[in-house]
Amino acid sequence: MSNPAMPLFLLLLFSLSMLMQIEAKSNVHIVYLGERQHDDPKLVIDSHHEMLTKTVGSKEEASKLMVYNYKHGFSGFAARLTESQAQKLSGIVYLELDELYTASAEGKNEALLLNATLVAGKVVLIFPSSPLRVNLTQVKATGVAGVLLARNPAYAFAHCLDDFACIEVSPEVASQILLYARSTRFPVVKVLPSSTFDSKLVSPKVAIFSARGPNSIAPEILKPDIAAPGVNILAASSPISPFSFNGFDVLSGTSMATPHVSGIVALLKLAHPDWSPAAIKSALVTTAWKNGPSGSPISAQGTPIKIADPFDFGGGIVNPNEAADPGLVYDMTTDDYIHYLCAMSYNNYAISGLIGKPTMCPTETPSILDVNVPSLTISSIMNSTIVLTRTVTNVGDPKSVYKAVIEPPVGIIVSVKPEVLVFDSATKKMSYSVAVSTTHQVNTGYYFGSLTWTDGIHAVRIPLSVRTKKTYADD
Repeated sequence: MSNPAMPLFLLLLFSLSMLMQIEAKSNVHIVYLGERQHDDPKLVIDSHHEMLTKTVGSKEEASKLMVYNYKHGFSGFAARLTESQAQKLSGIVYLELDELYTASAEGKNEALLLNATLVAGKVVLIFPSSPLRVNLTQVKATGVAGVLLARNPAYAFAHCLDDFACIEVSPEVASQILLYARSTRFPVVKVLPSSTFDSKLVSPKVAIFSARGPNSIAPEILKPDIAAPGVNILAASSPISPFSFNGFDVLSGTSMATPHVSGIVALLKLAHPDWSPAAIKSALVTTAWKNGPSGSPISAQGTPIKIADPFDFGGGIVNPNEAADPGLVYDMTTDDYIHYLCAMSYNNYAISGLIGKPTMCPTETPSILDVNVPSLTISSIMNSTIVLTRTVTNVGDPKSVYKAVIEPPVGIIVSVKPEVLVFDSATKKMSYSVAVSTTHQVNTGYYFGSLTWTDGIHAVRIPLSVRTKKTYADD
């Protein structure tokens, strides 16, 4: 039986997790900017600071006033602003004075009760900033008829266990609801009974909270390496936790994905005790799944949802059975790690301390592009051709012949020398070079491809990520 249509109250409860003193002449305002304009969360944050800087006049002042950045499911921020400053903001979708934040900062846990007269009997749309934990019991105490919780399906689904109408919607749907509610004076919502639908297998999705690339410290080293199950994982929890159900909870996060990979690593080390950590990592990356069980590409959650790329899942979703027999691995020795440290401009004293013996970097700084990792990442290619080198170790049949298969990124020219690697009992390691150039005449974002070595049995695939970045001096 459906509920009668109920008024939809646009109370945007961007509940903030940290408490701080609020200046007397300013209040915390929630600024909603709609969908993200950048895939990189850092660029989203930078755009927020740039907007606030234009309003308050200086980067230093903007940094002081910024309280929180919404950078994953949508774009927005919370900042301590006077009314005049808030009115100066341009290009925003919605602006809300955050009474909840102000009350919480004063230590009033019953902050939501301040709005009881406004929300009683209505449906409330909530955009939580801490999507893993939302206190719906407190919301229910205000007398609301129901809650629309804007959150990504990737987060643990323990929120709506209360006995009143509680519906989770994606950030995209929530944005549409928000725009609808602002388009009419009396918005209404109808809550229907839940139904179960059987559907075909769908491909996995990279969770919105999963760590994304590019690598902000060393852009030429791919981030992340691999993806693993980490959404709605049934796990043991403290029996005294308020979120525990008889010592168990359903949790989501990278802390749930990591144990999966750790267990696989332990099994690989048991099967191959002579493999180094780098060899094990290589086996995981080069054998990972790029497609789901249905054969469809893996997607990445966000606004909007897109096909996942190496900045979402690295080599792909971990495939333990294939990782046990990768064919070739990209191994690393002490010299390879020294190469990396020198390329990152660590001084000789620091490197010597790490290595445990006197170590000198070469006079000419080595290229970080040549660190022997199972990926090829170029953060800035201009008019010239960039050449990278890699070395592979045969851990399969001693007599093997591998041929290169290239899937170049859009607008990128890629060639490999040699194109065939021949291994025998005397040749276990072989090096190859990859030449990369661009046909793009303007700056671009990253485009993605892959390089695979195959002997007909194994497919040793590494991700290829390239960004064209030109300067006026190139013309």
